Amino acid sequence: MKQGVWLAVFFVVLIWSGIEPKDQFTWLLEVLPALIGLIVLAVTKSRFPLTPLLYGLILLHSVILMVGGHYTYAEVPLFDWIRDWTGGERNNYDKVGHLAQGFIPVMICREIILRRGLIFGQSWQCFFSICFCLAFSAFYELIEWWVALASGEEAEAFLGTQGYVWDTQSDMLWALMGALLGWFMLKSLHDKQLRQLRTGVDKGQS
Repeated sequence: MKQGVWLAVFFVVLIWSGIEPKDQFTWLLEVLPALIGLIVLAVTKSRFPLTPLLYGLILLHSVILMVGGHYTYAEVPLFDWIRDWTGGERNNYDKVGHLAQGFIPVMICREIILRRGLIFGQSWQCFFSICFCLAFSAFYELIEWWVALASGEEAEAFLGTQGYVWDTQSDMLWALMGALLGWFMLKSLHDKQLRQLRTGVDKGQS
């Protein structure tokens, strides 16, 4: 994806998301990771450019965060319709977010491991990457807890439990499933793009 297109999509969705969000505090909390990610990508682009696959996945994750921030995760209209159509009891857009919380980070972790030569052996690479996603998911749940303690009722929309007592555990399970899906679904494409990226870097250095 061309840089201009990537940035255009990011900022169009960001601006839309920030126009009269359901809850201003929740919006800030939800879009903050996307903004931090944008800064990290800008700082590292020259010395550590990523594969096109990763740039696309990061943009997708940012859009998921921004949509959740605009409506709050418990009130995304499409998932209200899905809940009513299926006779469910809760809006499950937050599970999309937690699936992405495994699906995207596992590929980021994989790319860093492979390009830096940090871990040898595909089994260990897979194990560490998936463990990283679980740790990341657990840490995010701790952040939600700390925000709730610090801000009280204002963080209720950010927590998004919707009265479900096992929400924290199910969030981490969805992240685990996302990590497994990401690894096994995208591994071949990722390897191909890593070879192309390596070839391009070698040509640029010669």
